[in-house]
Amino acid sequence: MQSNRLYFIDAVRAFAILMMLQGHFIDTLIDPIYRDSTSIIYNIWSYFRGITAPTFFSISGLVFTYLLLRAHSKNDDQPRIKKGFFRGLILIGIGYSLRINLVSWLSGYFSSYFFVVDVLQCIGLSLIILVSLHILLKHYSYIFSVILFSLGCLCFISEPLYRDLVIDNLPLPIANYMTKVNGSVFTILPWFGYSAFGAFISTVFFRHVHRNRFKLYTIITFFTVGYFLIYYSSWFLLELHSITNVELLRLSASYNFLFIRLGNVLILFGMFYSFERFLKQSIIAKIGKKTLSIYVIHFIILFGSFTNYGLKRFLNQTLNPTEAIIGAILFVIIVCFISFHYAKTNTFVYNFINRKLINRSKN
Repeated sequence: MQSNRLYFIDAVRAFAILMMLQGHFIDTLIDPIYRDSTSIIYNIWSYFRGITAPTFFSISGLVFTYLLLRAHSKNDDQPRIKKGFFRGLILIGIGYSLRINLVSWLSGYFSSYFFVVDVLQCIGLSLIILVSLHILLKHYSYIFSVILFSLGCLCFISEPLYRDLVIDNLPLPIANYMTKVNGSVFTILPWFGYSAFGAFISTVFFRHVHRNRFKLYTIITFFTVGYFLIYYSSWFLLELHSITNVELLRLSASYNFLFIRLGNVLILFGMFYSFERFLKQSIIAKIGKKTLSIYVIHFIILFGSFTNYGLKRFLNQTLNPTEAIIGAILFVIIVCFISFHYAKTNTFVYNFINRKLINRSKN
């Protein structure tokens, strides 16, 4: 089967990482008195900031599953499977390492803050789950697609059941993947749902991307389904509730941010896929290939990983809007510059994994 490279993926990742950079900078350093919910500008900023995480999880599931399917079609998916497991573990490891405070550790103080789960841990675990599903279902392509779609729906619809979940009978490092009561920023539910939907989209791309007019029909579908999810998914859930009398559907519709955000993601996919030919060799596409380096660097500079000396320590909630906007622009430029010219996080980590895999196969 012919499989084309999906160039728009890098552009989507670049958009997500840039939105994350400015979002984290402004949210962390702006004075709370300027968080005006009546301001149109603030509401637009807040809305787009809310798209960042769903986009990250969705595009991660899409790109990695697409690569798995492409490798499987060539009967050469074992290296990709091993790489997927190791990449997931590496992301989890980096996520935890960014919470290390060497100053405190050297002074003999260890905080449970180290076990807080953030985006990297959840993406890493999501990749491991997707690889596991691929191993189980790689010979049953359509069943794989149905299960991915079903898992995504289940994660979203069941959100009221675990929204305020408290877990006391599990070790803290494990419980933090399921509950936010201990400070976790992200939990595997519902966020794996976005990865599952992204993986489902990858199965559609892989089967049909070579067909005539596929791109046109896909762009139309992205916009149509995205529009429906944003404006009518709550109505649809309520209609299902009236038919089935399942109370969970009504509860899900009353706080329906997950399907709405998925609609936002699909609109973004449609926009970037529409302009894909202009993005192939652009700086945006190059930024999309450096997301891990950018994430690590921004975390160290802004939150003070390892030393506890970051911008947050000195400027926390002190900036006015003008200072925050100018600072965010400079922050984005500096982080990207360091990532492109001085940091080799992506290359080093993944080359290290490849060397380990090669050595293991030889032994």
